Amino acid sequence: MGRQSQTDPAQTAGLLDFTQRWAECCGRRRISIDLVDAVTDARMAQKEYLQAKLTQFLREDRIQLWKPPYTDENKEVGLALKDLAKKYSDKLECCENEVEKIMEEIRCKAIERGTGNEHYKTTGIATIEVFLPPRVRKDRKNRLETRLHITGRELRSKIAETFGFQESYIKIVINKKQLQLGRTLEEQGVTHNVKAMVLELKQSEEDTRKNVQVEEDEQNEAKLKEKRIQRTKRGLEILAERAEMVVDPETTPYLDIANQTGRSIRIPPSERKALVLAMGYHEKGRAFLKRKEYGIALPCLLDADRYFCECCPELLDTVDNYAVLQLDIVWCYFRLGQLECLDDAEKKLNLAQKCFKNCYGENHQRLVHIKGNCGKEKILFLRLYLLQGIRNYLSGNGEVACDYLSKAHQLFKELYIDPTKVDNLLQLGFTAQEARLGLRACDGNVDHAAAHITNRREELAQIRKEEKEKKRRRLENINSLKGMGYSTHAARQALHQASGNLDEALKILVSNPQMWWLNDSDPQTNNCQESPSQESINQLVYMGFEAVAAEAALRVFRGNVQLAAQTLAHNGGSLPPDLQFSAEDSSSTPSTSPSDSAAASSASTDEDMETEAVNEILEDIPEHEEDYLDSTLEDEEILIAEYLCYVENIKSATKKN
Repeated sequence: MGRQSQTDPAQTAGLLDFTQRWAECCGRRRISIDLVDAVTDARMAQKEYLQAKLTQFLREDRIQLWKPPYTDENKEVGLALKDLAKKYSDKLECCENEVEKIMEEIRCKAIERGTGNEHYKTTGIATIEVFLPPRVRKDRKNRLETRLHITGRELRSKIAETFGFQESYIKIVINKKQLQLGRTLEEQGVTHNVKAMVLELKQSEEDTRKNVQVEEDEQNEAKLKEKRIQRTKRGLEILAERAEMVVDPETTPYLDIANQTGRSIRIPPSERKALVLAMGYHEKGRAFLKRKEYGIALPCLLDADRYFCECCPELLDTVDNYAVLQLDIVWCYFRLGQLECLDDAEKKLNLAQKCFKNCYGENHQRLVHIKGNCGKEKILFLRLYLLQGIRNYLSGNGEVACDYLSKAHQLFKELYIDPTKVDNLLQLGFTAQEARLGLRACDGNVDHAAAHITNRREELAQIRKEEKEKKRRRLENINSLKGMGYSTHAARQALHQASGNLDEALKILVSNPQMWWLNDSDPQTNNCQESPSQESINQLVYMGFEAVAAEAALRVFRGNVQLAAQTLAHNGGSLPPDLQFSAEDSSSTPSTSPSDSAAASSASTDEDMETEAVNEILEDIPEHEEDYLDSTLEDEEILIAEYLCYVENIKSATKKN
């Protein structure tokens, strides 16, 4: 990306005016900012920038602080460090003492890392860099020594004991994955010098000890959060399984996958379940993001990323879901104050940009062709540029950060909506979300937005009606095949191969009798059938088949005379070789399990729990298909102004220099 060597005065004035307006707004409206926290966050951000910049200078000048003359034989600081600090502070127009302090931190960490490397080589004891939650204002980054053959549970226990957490109320994220408690660190790819992030589900014991009731409430809240995470997992698994089944949409909730117009799309069965789980976890994570529950949102988003990676790359290049997920993951790390813990933040943001380009077209022409406009999708690019600006600032790249933040600022001005226009549309009976999306799609024109929303409502109503009718016909065809003795699974697969044509599906089933074994129940119970009745055997013999072949066919098809006759007739009076073994295996009679009655008695309880889990997922699935494009931009407005202030401070210091 090209950059101007000098800043345009008009542009600078605009940026300063924007930051001044933001500061005035904060004082007048108090936009959810605590003054002390804001100052602290600013100092932390500026310190991170300074540290990144000094690290960059050291790398460019090939200076190794852990060696003489900056470190003596006793690993103490050398006098040369002070001279170097003076040189760099002059270059950055910063306080010399502050620069020297940060350089000493860099030197100590380098020595500590080198010592840890030597220790690991000789003893096999690895060092893990532990990033603590945002509430820990000091020493958020710590080092912990451990062997890699211990389990995830043992590491969690060690972290809890070392840093004062309650073990049951923390989660550990390493390499962008939740730490699995039952597997060893080695099995999960944990290595020496890896970064581990601690997610806390409750406040510390020290903070809650002041009030016993508060402590009990927070412990209960943490338990509820853990249960919510487990219910989320179970609910999505149920919905994903239903996506593979055929259910009555009138009585059974399930998830469907639709394109940008709202029409269902066909996904290969091998990828459908993974895609449903990926999108389900993403929506659940986004619901937690809206509630600013970032500690619970991140595990859901990381699970979504894992399932998306099971889908073919071609699919991910044609939908924007995966790109949006990358933005949400980086945003979540940032809001947790742990962006440094995400080593590939730049990679994720670049991947999002690449996916948007592939999905929308070079200049959004594909998006405009499909939807007629691209105003709403600009929200995604605003978030992308903002995160790229923040990441570059924290990496010491001030000029690049300024470019991205300026782009985000420009998009914010384009996307800002006059509240009175939203009120006008609310009075017409539209929702606030519809109003925001409609106004952005129509460049702020209220009349055009009203027409756009009305047309979209009518289009979606028609599409839903057509999709409902399509599902009804498919369900009828499946029931027709089931009435002939075929299983639901076999009927589904045959109809899929026949593109929904019932007659063609029946031909496929008759020509491929082994498809009958695509049963919905447990295959072990399918293979255990009683001997066929003599009456059924006589019916087949009367049709001209031999008694032995008739009995074998009836065993395979569990006494279904029609299927047995069709198969024998299609194969010249005998079973095909691949079904003959089934006749032998199915000769035993199943025994009744003593636990059958107990299982039956608990079925209703399990069903209630599953219903609760599914309903909890469905509550967080947004009704509007473009919910992910809707934002009030309040958080983005504050952050753009905040980081533009930081960048302006750097530019001012550079001009003085």
